[in-house]
Amino acid sequence: MSETHLTPEMRPLGKSGLLVSPIAWGMWRFAGVSVDEGRGLIDAAFDAGVTLFDTADIYGFDGENGFGDAESLLGEVFAGAPGLRDRMVLATKGGITPPVPYDSSAAYLEKALDDSLRRLKTDRVDLYQIHRPDILAHPQEVAATLEKMVSSGKVRAVGVSNYTLAQTTALATMLSIPLATVQPEFSPLELDPITSGLLDLTMERDIAVLAWSPLGGGRIAEPGTARERAVAVALDAKANATGVSRTTAAYSWIMAHPAKVIPIVGTQNVGRIAEISDVHKVQWTRAEWYEVLVASRGEKLP
Repeated sequence: MSETHLTPEMRPLGKSGLLVSPIAWGMWRFAGVSVDEGRGLIDAAFDAGVTLFDTADIYGFDGENGFGDAESLLGEVFAGAPGLRDRMVLATKGGITPPVPYDSSAAYLEKALDDSLRRLKTDRVDLYQIHRPDILAHPQEVAATLEKMVSSGKVRAVGVSNYTLAQTTALATMLSIPLATVQPEFSPLELDPITSGLLDLTMERDIAVLAWSPLGGGRIAEPGTARERAVAVALDAKANATGVSRTTAAYSWIMAHPAKVIPIVGTQNVGRIAEISDVHKVQWTRAEWYEVLVASRGEKLP
């Protein structure tokens, strides 16, 4: 029976010209630690083969204070380690503006990018993504803003996060440069990118997919409902057969999709970061992969 084959080789980030690792490391909880501790987490990710690092201006925000804390900490790490910035493909996001809550106007996004660069202590980011869609922003205005970011040299590639299929298509159509990435929630418990047609669009247009919350917000590691337990059982069958953790099996299940999805690993534990490289031990047969899908759906396929 045919199997998927996961490899650690670098892959294109859409049509951006950038090459990235098949797994990314996310910084949404990268705040509230010392610079040395932050450097240790980054080094652990590098050791596990990660080159794509994902942050956002809102990461570290506690609802009242701390907007930009994750970026600021990363900037301090860069300041203390010359050359570290150039070893990574750095992605950040903007457009969430609590309590508004979203703003993708040209004026706001241009300022948000400059603020991110200042906090990060760098003159450019490799990937800039709109964090969530602003319904009041015309996609033509958003497209023009993203194009200006690239032409300025401050950004190398652009993408979107949490956009619907229709929103993604509209923006991509109006851009004169490639839309490099989409970043949806995707896990064995969140199947919308499959059922909505988003992954089909990315394969059609050669757009890279970055999956946030690939462990279902912790529910894969600690299942509560009958559906979550059924998915855990299906993942454990593969994990036990290959000698990896359930979470590693979950990452590999996402990566087996032909869209070549890049899961964003959010753990801030050095030991769990080290497990990232284990994902390449896992190869799925079609029967095994579909067993997880059926468990998540809660019903047989037609």
